[in-house]
Amino acid sequence: QVQLVESGGGLVQAGGSLRLSCAASERTFRNYARAWFRQAPGKEREFVAGIQWSSGSSYYVDSVKGRFTISRDSAKNTMYLQMSRLNHEDTAQYYCAARLHGANWYNPHEYDYWGQGTQVTVSS
Repeated sequence: QVQLVESGGGLVQAGGSLRLSCAASERTFRNYARAWFRQAPGKEREFVAGIQWSSGSSYYVDSVKGRFTISRDSAKNTMYLQMSRLNHEDTAQYYCAARLHGANWYNPHEYDYWGQGTQVTVSS
């Protein structure tokens, strides 16, 4: 069964750092573009960062540029999100997602597979 499994969430103080991981269970995911989304209570799911698996090209929403870094380890079939200088607005459930086709990183409907999510809470 195809799975994406996130880990690494938790409670952190404002200004701190966390690293999220997303492990894929299938080798076929190596051809998929992958992304991180987040969803805060009462808000829509929001694109955070994406990475083209083959090239490593990355994309970010403006609010996290310079603070978050997306990366991949092809040998482990795992994607990461290094988050630094966290603030209260970063508090959300974070999801990893994968898609084989699509043109709009920001559109969650273009993604074929989703993880179960991991909670990130930033205390002020």
